[in-house]
Amino acid sequence: MNIGILGLGVMGRSLAQNFERNGYSVAGYDLNLNFDRSPFKGRDIKVFDSIQGLAAALDTPRLILMMIPAGKPVDKAILSAQPHLDQEDILIDGGNSFFLDTERRIRDLEENGIRFLGMGVSGGESGALRGPSLMPGGVVAAWEPVKPVLESISARAGDGAPCVAWMGRGGAGHYVKMVHNGIEYGDMQLIAEIYDLLHRGAGISNGELAEIFAGWNQGDLQSYLIEITSKILRQVDEATGQPLVDLILDEAAQKGTGRWTSQNSLEIGALVPTIHAAVEMRLLSNLKAERLTASRVLRGRQPGFAGDKERLIHFAEKALYASKITSYAQGFALLRSASLEYEFGFQHADIARIWRAGCIIRASLLDDIASAFVTDPELPNLLLSPEFRELILESQSAWREVVKTAIDLGIPLMGTSASLAYFDAYRSERLPANLIQAQRDFFGAHTYRRVDKDGIFHTQWDYSG
Repeated sequence: MNIGILGLGVMGRSLAQNFERNGYSVAGYDLNLNFDRSPFKGRDIKVFDSIQGLAAALDTPRLILMMIPAGKPVDKAILSAQPHLDQEDILIDGGNSFFLDTERRIRDLEENGIRFLGMGVSGGESGALRGPSLMPGGVVAAWEPVKPVLESISARAGDGAPCVAWMGRGGAGHYVKMVHNGIEYGDMQLIAEIYDLLHRGAGISNGELAEIFAGWNQGDLQSYLIEITSKILRQVDEATGQPLVDLILDEAAQKGTGRWTSQNSLEIGALVPTIHAAVEMRLLSNLKAERLTASRVLRGRQPGFAGDKERLIHFAEKALYASKITSYAQGFALLRSASLEYEFGFQHADIARIWRAGCIIRASLLDDIASAFVTDPELPNLLLSPEFRELILESQSAWREVVKTAIDLGIPLMGTSASLAYFDAYRSERLPANLIQAQRDFFGAHTYRRVDKDGIFHTQWDYSG
């Protein structure tokens, strides 16, 4: 058989069907032998009761895709599979593994001649079935053999290009997927904040908001997340007849990739304040009991907008788009820093291209991002590209008005505010870091540099009085 899949959960089953639909015979194995096999009926997909049986059924060199939860389960699966693998076999980890774990696994498997890839897979169940965005990286020698296979099952952008490309050596593939998910966190938070401002702050109904978001999806904000937001806001709970979104507990879960993005950005000195805000707001959302207590004793502004709602809606669209551009700018700047730090060799235009379809953050904006990096592959920040610079400058008045309105209404826009603050900080010729450096020199003799002459300086500060 052509391809083996270890792990036949939702994603594994969907990918198995995708491979088979594109002409590949699939051998599968899952620890849970009692999973639903009905989707495989009548297909060239055979489920085995052991890894040994699966390995024996595959053409050589073998191609095996693991769709297993990140962490120890991946290491256990590798240990179980390794005795049944030969040199030149290719093993792919398609889960959300941490990129440094992928680098360790590459080193370990190279000793036995097994070629290992860490591959980001985005698109959820539907994407896996119909065409995901794929982000492979790892052992370079494994890329050419798997390229036609992965291209056949990947999503296709509007120009017909497959949404898969080589990300780079080592853990590059999983690093790109991690940043994708960090941008996803930011995007979702920004959308949720504008929803909160218009719904709780301005009193606009879910039905009206569904139409507003549907309209936005026809313009610059066109994206998968805007599209599904409109559909979510339309959904009515069958049991109560109420909007379903109003009945969902306001606690947001996370699987860790957004947090990893935030943590790694600090380690390599990159700036992603919008993603930080999104991660922090998910953590804050889980303090439900504390928030209930605080809501009774910490009095502040109460939502109740008395201004022009149509004007606010128009400004909210511009603010959301400006924040989204800024968030993507942060994500790609992080990829740039990581490429230098870990020698990944990222091609930013390729990354933007493969995110145009199949993945969760797919958006029309990515065509423009890809074009910006084609024009200037060394572009340090998207905000400096002529097109995005003009968009941001044209939107900033509305952006500021939205943030001020939210402050007046007591509606938290942590992500939107962080995006605007990042823009203002990035465009500032002079920041108050001079005072911070003076403080450091005052209490710790950490020295400083001057603007008027070269050298390193320390002052004997006046400690008296």
